[in-house]
Amino acid sequence: MALHPAPRRRRTARRLLATSSGLVTGLLVTGLLAAPAQAQSWTDTSPSPDAPIGTVARTVGDARFEPGPCPKTPEPIEALDEARCGTLTVPENRAEPSGRTIELGVAIVPAATDKPKPDPIVWLAGGPGDDAVGEAKMAIDGGLNRDRDVVFMSQRGTYSAEPNLLCPNIDEFNARSVGLVYDAPSTGRLHVEATKACRDRLAARGIDLSAYNDTESAADYEDLRKALGIEQWNLYGISYGTHLALVYMRLHPEGLRSVGIDGILPPSKAGSAATWSSARQGFDGLFKACAEQPACNKRYPNLSATFDRLVRELEAHPVTTTVTLPGSDKPVKVVLDGGALVNWMTSATHVAPQVPAALDELAHGKPQRIAQQWAGGKLSPQAMGRVAHGLVYGVFCSEWTPYESEQAALRGGQATFPSFPRSVQAQAPQLTFLHPDCDAWNVPAAAPSIRDVTRGDIPTLALSGGFDSQTGADNGPYIADTLSKAKVVTVPYEPHVVFATSKCAQEIAVSFFDNPAAPKTACLDSLRAPEFEIGS
Repeated sequence: MALHPAPRRRRTARRLLATSSGLVTGLLVTGLLAAPAQAQSWTDTSPSPDAPIGTVARTVGDARFEPGPCPKTPEPIEALDEARCGTLTVPENRAEPSGRTIELGVAIVPAATDKPKPDPIVWLAGGPGDDAVGEAKMAIDGGLNRDRDVVFMSQRGTYSAEPNLLCPNIDEFNARSVGLVYDAPSTGRLHVEATKACRDRLAARGIDLSAYNDTESAADYEDLRKALGIEQWNLYGISYGTHLALVYMRLHPEGLRSVGIDGILPPSKAGSAATWSSARQGFDGLFKACAEQPACNKRYPNLSATFDRLVRELEAHPVTTTVTLPGSDKPVKVVLDGGALVNWMTSATHVAPQVPAALDELAHGKPQRIAQQWAGGKLSPQAMGRVAHGLVYGVFCSEWTPYESEQAALRGGQATFPSFPRSVQAQAPQLTFLHPDCDAWNVPAAAPSIRDVTRGDIPTLALSGGFDSQTGADNGPYIADTLSKAKVVTVPYEPHVVFATSKCAQEIAVSFFDNPAAPKTACLDSLRAPEFEIGS
C-alpha cells in the first residue's frame, strides 16, 4: 500500500491505477465468538414464511436485522436499484455483549431469474477497508446474480457502516507524499504521524479499535445468515475478502455450501515476505510474456534486468518531475525513487500492455508516464475518503505484524529481489513502514490461531491471475493442500482479482456455483497474451 494501506481490489484499468495506493488495495481477535445456534434466542416479525430474504425483521441472539433504506455509496450504483436493503445491528465487541452496538448496511440484489436457487452468494470486499456495497456493480456485471440473490454487507468500520473508520487525513497525506522520497526516514516519520492522528481521532470517538478484525467480522456475517433465515449460502471473496473468507470457513463452516476466492491472501502466511513473493511472481509473469512475444522482446530485450537496474539507479538518485493529471491544470510534483517504482509496478500489472514501453521511457529520461500514473493513484477522487483505515490497521496490526518481525520482512525482500538496495528491501510493496505504523496503532495481538491454516471439505474455487503481483498465484495450490475439495485455477495474463477483468474468470465462477464439483474451465484454452505496446 505504498505510503498507507488502500484498496486491493481490481477495477477497470484506469480506475485501479487511480486508487491502487495499497493492499489491499482491508482484525484483531479480542472478542468472543457468537454463541452457538442452540443457545441463541430469536424473534421473527415476518408476515409470511415465504417472504423474500431481506424483507423480514428478525433478532437472533444479540444481532438484529431490520429492513430499511439501502446503504449509502459514493456514487449511484444501478445494480442496487432493485435491491432489498436494511441494517444488521451487532455488538461492537462480542466479549462485551451489553456494550456498544454497531450498524452494518445490507443490500440484497435479487436473482435475474424468477426462480432463484435458495442459497444466495455473499460478496466479501477487498481492502482491507473497502465497502462491499460499493462493489455491487462488479459482482452483478460479472453475472453472479444469474440464478441466485447476491448479498452485500458493509463490513464493520467501512464506508456505509456506523461507525465508519475512515481517515481522510491519511488519504490527504498519501496525495502529498507523491512529492516525497518514498522510503526516506523523513517520509516514514510523517507517515506514522498521520497514522497516529487517525488513531487518536477514532479513539476519541469512543470506538473500540480492538474490535475491528476478522473474527468479529466473520461472526457478523454468520449473524446475518441466521437473521435472514438462510440455511446455507455461498461466499465469493476478492483480494482481502479471501482472507476473511478463509477465516470464516475455519470458524463457521456449518452455514457454507461453497466458497469462491479470487486473488488469494491466506491468513496463515500473510505479511511482508509474502507480499514480496507475490510481486516477484507477477513481475516475472509479465516479463516472460514480453520475452515470448517477438516484437516486444526485440524492442525491449531483457526487461527484467532493465527494471532491476532502474530500481537501483532511482534509489541512489531519485528523479523529480512535474505532471498534470486528467481533469486538472494544476502541476503536481512527483519524486520517483526505487521504492516508488516497485510500488508503481505492483499496480501497473493491471495495465500490462503499457509496462514495457513505460519502463523504456523511464530508462531514456522520460519519467512522465510512470509519474502521472503514480500520482494519479494518490490524487484521484476515488482515493479520498473511502477506505476504512481503522479496519486496515485492525488487520495488519493484530494479525500480521505480531507474527512477522521486521527482520523477517527484510529477509523476504532480500530473498526475492537480492539485487535491490536494502532500503527498498526493507519496505515491502504496499506495506511501507508497517511496523512503526502498528506501534502507533497500539492494539493487542490476535490469538495465534488466527494464523492457522483453513482445513475442511467445503467446495472451494481458488482463482488467481498469472500477472497478479499483489497476491501471487502460488497461493492457490497452498490453500488447496488443506481444503480437500478445492479447485485451483490460474487465469493466464490477468492481474489481481480476475473476476473484474476476465470474462473467462466470470464464466468459471458462475459455473462453479452451479456445480462446485466441476466448474467449466474450457475458456482457458483460448486465452492469449496481450499485445504489448511497441514504442518508436
